[in-house]
Amino acid sequence: MKTKVSLKELVGTKIVYALLLFCYYWMWARRDWHDYYMSIQYAVAGFTILFLLMQVDRIRKYSKETKDEMAIQNLRRADAICLKIMIVAAVVIAFAGAITVFDGIMSGYALVGTILVLSIIRFLIFCIMDSKGV
Repeated sequence: MKTKVSLKELVGTKIVYALLLFCYYWMWARRDWHDYYMSIQYAVAGFTILFLLMQVDRIRKYSKETKDEMAIQNLRRADAICLKIMIVAAVVIAFAGAITVFDGIMSGYALVGTILVLSIIRFLIFCIMDSKGV
């Protein structure tokens, strides 16, 4: 397969990483147990291994290609915007934990949920900036 690897593809795969992080947090933080949970855990672990092996190859191919400097600048701008959003979200989550609105597990869900949402926002901002040539 001789397809070029785009920066948009690499940014989009971060959504899958965030989704996997959310799944693993659910596995670590749950308080109940059902028989089918073991099947879910094996499926997530298998998918993680396969996905990471595929990503190693795609990242290796991307590192050998010429870089699009405008896309890299757009990614940096999107990262700066998302950093500001994450700071606000972390302060809100910490404040909610301090006034006992959230317990520890809910704070964890809020954090990994924020990471998942931010990865989607980052991808959308990057795609919009990249398509408009900002």
